[in-house]
Amino acid sequence: MTARLADIAAQAGVSEATVSRVLNGKQGVAAATRESVLAALDVLGYERPVKLRQRSAGLVGLITPELENPIFPAFAQVIAQGLTRQGYTPVLATQTPGGSTEDELTEMLVDRGVAGIVFVSGLHADTTADMQRYERLRGQGVPFVLINGYSDKVRAPFVSPDDRAAMGLAVTHLVALGHRRIGLALGPERFVPVQRKIEGFTYAVREQLGLTAAQIRQLVQHSLYTLEGGQAAASALLERDCTAVVCASDMMALGAIRAARQRGLTVPGDVSVIGFDDSPLIAFTDPPLTTIRQPVPAMGQAAVRALLEEIGGTPAPHSEFVFLPELVVRGSTASVPASVPSVAGRTEEAGYPTAG
Repeated sequence: MTARLADIAAQAGVSEATVSRVLNGKQGVAAATRESVLAALDVLGYERPVKLRQRSAGLVGLITPELENPIFPAFAQVIAQGLTRQGYTPVLATQTPGGSTEDELTEMLVDRGVAGIVFVSGLHADTTADMQRYERLRGQGVPFVLINGYSDKVRAPFVSPDDRAAMGLAVTHLVALGHRRIGLALGPERFVPVQRKIEGFTYAVREQLGLTAAQIRQLVQHSLYTLEGGQAAASALLERDCTAVVCASDMMALGAIRAARQRGLTVPGDVSVIGFDDSPLIAFTDPPLTTIRQPVPAMGQAAVRALLEEIGGTPAPHSEFVFLPELVVRGSTASVPASVPSVAGRTEEAGYPTAG
C-alpha cells in the first residue's frame, strides 16, 4: 500500500497524505488536485475505489421521504421532467416505514455512479440531524441540491418556499373574515419549515390581533404531517375555541375538516380551514380547500438548474433560493360565525380573543 501511495503521489506531483485523503473521500482537497490524483490512478493502471469512479453522465438521484402525500409526487414529476429535457435520467428513491433510510438510499445512488442528487424534505430540514452526512457526500465529489429546509452547516444550494410569508397570507385572510381565534396545526418543532411557519404565524397574529406570547402559544399545536395528525391537532385547537385552523399541509387540513365534522361542526359554516401545498386534486375535496400554494414548478425547475450548474463545474454559492407562495381561496373558509360555541364553560362574542 505504501509503495502504491508513493507511486501515485509521484505521478500526480502531490504528497502521499494528499493521495490518502483523495482515496478515502476526505474533505480539504482542491478539485484540480483531486482530479490529478484520479488521473494518476488511471495512468498507473490502479482501479479507482468504487465511490471515486467516474460518475455516470446520465443518472441523477431524487430522494423523497414518501409518496403518499401528493406534494412529493408533484415535486418528483417537475424535477424528472426538467432533468429529462436536459438529457438526464432521474432515479427516484423513496423512504418507506421500516425500509431504507435516507443515508442508505444515498449510498445506493452513489454506488451506482449518479451525477448528482436532489433531496426533497430530507434530514437537512431536521435541526437535530447530523449535517456531516452532506459534507461527507460533498467529499465524495457528488453534487447535490436540497429542497424545503435550510441549514447554514451545509454548503449547497437550497430551494424553499417563504414559510413566514405564507402564514402572513393565511392569517390576513382569516382576520379579514372576522376570525380572532386562529389556530396553527403543524408537524414536529424540530423541522426548519415548522419553525419558520411558527415565526410567521406569531408575527402575523401579534401584529393583526395584538395577542400576547402566552396567548399565541395556546394557538399552536404540533402533531404529524398526516391526515390523522391534522385531525388530532385540530381537535386540540377546537377544544380551545378556535374558529379557524391553518394547517402545515393539505393532508393535515383534510384531517382538520374530519375533526370538525366529528364534533358536529360544519366547514366553513362553523370552522374555517386553510391547508398548505395546493396538492393535486385538492381543489376537488368537499369543500374545495382554501390553501397556500407552494410554487412547485418554479422550485423544481430552480433545483434542476442549480444541480446542473454544480454538475457542470460552476456551482451556485451556498445560498437559499426562496419562492413566494400564493393564497388560493376556495370553499373551506368563510366569515366567522355570529356566535362562537365555547367549551369549558366560557362564553365570548365573535371577533374577540379570550385570554390564553
